[in-house]
Amino acid sequence: MPFDISFQPMRVLIDGHDSHGTLVLADGQLAAVIVRLDSEHHGPEHRGLWNLEAGFGKCDVRIASPVFKTPEDAGAWVQTRLAGEAA
Repeated sequence: MPFDISFQPMRVLIDGHDSHGTLVLADGQLAAVIVRLDSEHHGPEHRGLWNLEAGFGKCDVRIASPVFKTPEDAGAWVQTRLAGEAA
């Protein structure tokens, strides 16, 4: 059964840059925090993408954090992880 994925914009304090964040909720529960890569610290190929800053439960990724083109792409990734499918 699919989860109801929703988004809540939230500023995130990360060393003075990349402050545009979004909480990704699954059935009203926090599943992930994504942050838009905006600062000059990122190469042009990554600026504007969304990075998984923190994942919870099945969305907790310890090795390489995925990046997404849109928050909706991140929501689809969360849906896949929670369904127990390989991401």
